[in-house]
Amino acid sequence: MNTHAHATSVLMDITPRPAAVFVRGEGSWLWDHTGKRYLDFVQGWAVNCLGHAPTLLADALAEQARRLITPSPAFYNDASLKLAGLLTELSGLDQVFFANSGAEANEGAIKLARKYGARYRGGAYHIITFDGAFHGRTLATMSASGKPAFAALFEPKVPGFTKARLNDLASVERLIGPHTVAVMLEPIQGEAGVIPADDRFLADLRRLTEERGLLLILDEIQTGIGRTGKFLHAEHAGITPDILTLGKGLGGGVPLAALLASARASCFEHGDQGGTFNGNPLMCAAGLAVVAHTSRAQFLAAVELAGGHLTQRLSALARRHQLGGVRGRGLLQALDLGDAIAAELVAATFEAGLLLNAPRPDTLRFMPALTVTQAEIDVMIEMLGAALHRQRRRLR
Repeated sequence: MNTHAHATSVLMDITPRPAAVFVRGEGSWLWDHTGKRYLDFVQGWAVNCLGHAPTLLADALAEQARRLITPSPAFYNDASLKLAGLLTELSGLDQVFFANSGAEANEGAIKLARKYGARYRGGAYHIITFDGAFHGRTLATMSASGKPAFAALFEPKVPGFTKARLNDLASVERLIGPHTVAVMLEPIQGEAGVIPADDRFLADLRRLTEERGLLLILDEIQTGIGRTGKFLHAEHAGITPDILTLGKGLGGGVPLAALLASARASCFEHGDQGGTFNGNPLMCAAGLAVVAHTSRAQFLAAVELAGGHLTQRLSALARRHQLGGVRGRGLLQALDLGDAIAAELVAATFEAGLLLNAPRPDTLRFMPALTVTQAEIDVMIEMLGAALHRQRRRLR
């Protein structure tokens, strides 16, 4: 194993990172430059839906790379047409615009909604979003987000967004005005600490937007592609949005996202939207392989089973250590620690060879590969339990 030192100062210092440099991955496991192995329950923030370096994805990329990488977005290519056809079939929506990141897909959703308002609702542009939401790091998606840490960054923000409270339909109704064109939300707020929208709230919100002639935009960048046990989280509530965004797991680890819309909402005109790498066949071939695999009923049933096991083991751990509750769905879950010890636990488990994420000071988030085994979940619980035990002993 290559153990030479890596010069990390060449990268902009935008986030605290441990010294380890990862060089290889397989399934639920990563290896760093020293040969140390880590059990990965972050998976690039729910990106590697089939785990690290899956053969299915590697084969799709290699085969496509030998055939055609990109002909330019000014022309059709077969891989993008096949993937778009499969996504429309699975979502019940009609048209797709491919992008390179979730933020770009959400930026496109905002632009599409405002275009719709300009064409059909007398110039309406206002979009209702939610406290705690996270939609990306472009200026518009940061403005749409309800993340407190964004409040003072990069002013002036993009205007036209107001924040309702999740699971409070009356708070949405109060914000609807003559310039409102859409409501935009995540079915589960990931960055806020895995806070779910109730299925009933989603169904009521769908009815409200239909009654008021508004577009409903679902940001399924973290919840889509089988993450919650159905291919799309919207299926749990039995709804179809007007606009849907996908990312993260869509490419299984490569940069790919998608903006989907109904025929009614698909109102971009030539020149309104584009992107040099958007819809390139290399990434779309990867997405096609991932979606064909993750949309299978047998695969989704296995995700649901693994999610149930994760809930059971986290709940037992919480009881044993007198922690808060467990929330989430499928293989997107959070553990409420009850105290602001999350960062300490993430650091401790990293040293022990386990990767976890702390979206809030008192919360751990679990986003394993959708192929995670029950045995790997059990190993994670043992490692986290040992870290909690050590932490409690230090406090005595």
